[in-house]
Amino acid sequence: MSLLEVRQLSKRFGGNIAVDQVSFDLNPGELLALIGPNGAGKSTSFNMVGGQLPASDGSVLLDGKELLGLSSRSIVHQGVGRTFQIAATFASLTVVENVQMALLSHHRRVFSFWRPAAGLYRDEAIQLLGLVNMQDQAERPCSELAYGDVKRVELAMSLAGNPRVLLMDEPTAGMAPAERHALVGLVKQLVVQRRLAVLFTEHSMDVVFAHADRIIVLARGKLIAEGSVEQVRQHPKVQEVYFGSGKTMQTDVSPEVKS
Repeated sequence: MSLLEVRQLSKRFGGNIAVDQVSFDLNPGELLALIGPNGAGKSTSFNMVGGQLPASDGSVLLDGKELLGLSSRSIVHQGVGRTFQIAATFASLTVVENVQMALLSHHRRVFSFWRPAAGLYRDEAIQLLGLVNMQDQAERPCSELAYGDVKRVELAMSLAGNPRVLLMDEPTAGMAPAERHALVGLVKQLVVQRRLAVLFTEHSMDVVFAHADRIIVLARGKLIAEGSVEQVRQHPKVQEVYFGSGKTMQTDVSPEVKS
């Protein structure tokens, strides 16, 4: 059985059907990309799975347990982590303090941070920073970091709850090509090493084709294709949606990825 099972997921806004009976599975140790043109229903689907938006119909099962109807915070405590398109870090705090805050929140001791016991979970925070290669910048304020490094800190924070599923909304938005591949390559390592199941939305096709294990494609709220990178690249409906009929989807892979 798949770790995450999405079945007939739908969302209506008045008479408009934004997501129309979308179904897919996500397995442990899999990096699954959710792509589609603007207005395809990607963000709406993503936010329903994460609990930020209520669904109109359907089911989202984590290890057989229904997630729909739970708050986003409850879903996090069920083992579903989340990163956002705009990194959600505290600029005035240091790198390690940001991760400590995430750990305190996970352990429901968030107010403890403002007491002298700010050393709570520090060792655990340093270990999480080690996973994203940021332990050497632990004492720097987040306000001083390059944007790519801020995204790494956010990734470490999302791992504070030891999630089994990680939802990543446009993780490389605003990043340079080399930074994009470095970040998603790091996520792919975590997928393999920790058997993490990751669902991510992404506009950069070079990132998707270079790193995703499998791809699902939405258009006008409907699932139109799913499969391996090559299967999706050659799928006629995908080519038509992105480029018009008769054209082939190409990747724009940077030299760093080719080497």
